[in-house]
Amino acid sequence: MAVTVFYKDEVIARGAPGNFAPALRELGPLARSSDLLAFDDDTGRQVELDLAEPAVPRPRGRPSLGVEAREVTLLPRHWEWLAEQGGGASVTLRKLVEAAMRAGRSERECLDAACRFLTVMAGDRPGYEEAIRALYAGDRENFDALCVLWPTAVAEHARRLAWPRENA
Repeated sequence: MAVTVFYKDEVIARGAPGNFAPALRELGPLARSSDLLAFDDDTGRQVELDLAEPAVPRPRGRPSLGVEAREVTLLPRHWEWLAEQGGGASVTLRKLVEAAMRAGRSERECLDAACRFLTVMAGDRPGYEEAIRALYAGDRENFDALCVLWPTAVAEHARRLAWPRENA
């Protein structure tokens, strides 16, 4: 999971939490817990970061990856196709799922992610409601105009979530 971390309306970290958790621990006690907020880059949902020191390393292997055995129901021709693929059915299915996940989110999912993020970070700022309307109406010009009074990092992150292909 990739996240973006804000400290008082400024982006201070972006990426996998394990890459920057030690640096965040060095921030020390915060005056307000709302000063440090993290958001999932796919969904726009606020997430909790575990900044505790890591425990004893877990052993490697599938159980530590969270692999679960579940039933999959397919037609015979699907099973035949899977049997012809290298690595077996499980490997092929995992590859197909990963490829679909990398293909990206729908336009609606992107807009919803931006809306979730903005509800937390800009819900009490001027022009919020109008900006959300412009976001869903596809009125990028009006959205940008309404965000001008917000902290730059907040507006830029909302744009990244809403229009990821343009900001890649």
